Amino acid sequence: MIRPRRFRRTSVIRQLLQENELKVSNLVLPIFVHDQIESIPIKGMDGHSCLDQISLLNHCEQALKKGISSVAIFPSIDAEKKTKDCREAINENNLMCQVTRRIKKTFGDHLLVIGDIALDPYSSDGHDGLLENGIIKNDETVEVLAKMALVQADAGVDILAPSDMMDGRVLAIREALDSASFSDRMILSYTAKYASSFYGPFRNALQSNPKEGDKKTYQMNPYNRVEAGIELELDVAEGADMLMVKPAGHYLDIISDFRNACMLPIAAYQVSGEYAMLSCAAKAGIFDFKDALLESLIAIKRAGASIIFTYGALDIADDLNDSK
Repeated sequence: MIRPRRFRRTSVIRQLLQENELKVSNLVLPIFVHDQIESIPIKGMDGHSCLDQISLLNHCEQALKKGISSVAIFPSIDAEKKTKDCREAINENNLMCQVTRRIKKTFGDHLLVIGDIALDPYSSDGHDGLLENGIIKNDETVEVLAKMALVQADAGVDILAPSDMMDGRVLAIREALDSASFSDRMILSYTAKYASSFYGPFRNALQSNPKEGDKKTYQMNPYNRVEAGIELELDVAEGADMLMVKPAGHYLDIISDFRNACMLPIAAYQVSGEYAMLSCAAKAGIFDFKDALLESLIAIKRAGASIIFTYGALDIADDLNDSK
């Protein structure tokens, strides 16, 4: 008689037959930074702040000590620097470039820097692209994104991560990088970024909510699955090195589809709202926070993601290190 419980009889047997492993090296820590003299707590994300530059370096050092070697930097831009043409995005001395240079000077190649390529932090309209007469201008936006990628690459960003969902931006960025002798820089494309309800705390941190309308004309419809495969084929053909699904926990089917469809590394972003849900439920006594966080990350890894962006990276790092 077949008895699957034999597979679970002791902890040694369970470990021997475990099909997936979550490691600290799989995790990317998203970090918010602003050009102020002190950190400001982020509404909806207890324990997380938009950091000043000194606190940012301390935060990076803490991450490295815990074995986290990849950070994704998201700059919160002063309101007076936000414009309709998003010109601050291509300023070689903007906050993102300043921070990257400081990180690289302090930690060198020990810490991988991932730079967000999208215009919403720099836009007075709050959109990921250039807005004209209520319409997001795709090709004009792509031109700016390619310039933005070059500016960040020159500052030392290791991985350029276009999260805007404009058509053709991966190819434009790849060609721009290659022509400027940055062919060694990787592109992590947000291939399937859905128009989700779970981005609230993130937008609070960057003050990047749209001033009018929403992002549904460029971010994906949550009802759609097959369409994500079209985006995947395009990004692979255009030269993406890695593919992202965002959000993660509510789109495990898309992560699995991506893993089965191509051989490129698959990333997934456990977004601010997902993290906040776990934190709030734990505070209400519904479950243990770390246990629930770990289970949620295991689910993302099991679905096929080898790179996981999570605000819980520092929370869970010690537990993962202890399990070695």
